Amino acid sequence: MNAGEQLSLWGLIQNASLLVQLVMLLLLLASVISWVMIIQRGFYLSRARKALIKFERRFWSGADVNQLFREGNARAERGGTDGVESLFRAGFTEFTRLRQQGRSSPEAVMEGTERAMRVAMSREQEKAEMNLPFLASVGSVSPYIGLFGTVWGIMNSFRSLATMHQATIATVAPGISEALVATAMGLFAAIPAVMAYNRYSAKAEWLLSSYETFAEEFSSILHRKVHSS
Repeated sequence: MNAGEQLSLWGLIQNASLLVQLVMLLLLLASVISWVMIIQRGFYLSRARKALIKFERRFWSGADVNQLFREGNARAERGGTDGVESLFRAGFTEFTRLRQQGRSSPEAVMEGTERAMRVAMSREQEKAEMNLPFLASVGSVSPYIGLFGTVWGIMNSFRSLATMHQATIATVAPGISEALVATAMGLFAAIPAVMAYNRYSAKAEWLLSSYETFAEEFSSILHRKVHSS
């Protein structure tokens, strides 16, 4: 292998020590997995935002609540209900069930309804924040893993220099270059993960805040309904 091939990216990876190669493989896997999660989270949060806007527009346009509930049940049977509509269905289901029993006071009806919406809210929070801890971990840990590989590679390079009578740039460069590839891969894995985590955390926070606002407003509507009947 000539000098040009040795200093190519693939040549540097091939000639690295086993530990440094394992570090590179770990960082590559972390990068691939995080990119899969980044794409999945992007699609989910975008779809959830559109569903929220669409449902709220329909809900506040004066549509019949019972009709919305029936439509939501039909979609749920096909596996197509989540987000704010899940809160609506959970709350309205419990509200209707407790009122049909006829034995619960208005306060008990509202307490059960709000509890059902809180449970649904917890599920939606899990969905909205899914995989974000992993992205945060990749973003914070990957540079240090890459730095570990770099330090180990440079240590091996200096150790090999001890056996040489004369050290030149040509003898030092390949070993140090191999080690620095690990740092580069650590940054390559970390930077997209950090950017995605920050962006998706803000989007998830906005979604959850919108869900809470809707739950409070819907609870007020049901509160007036149960006390007026």
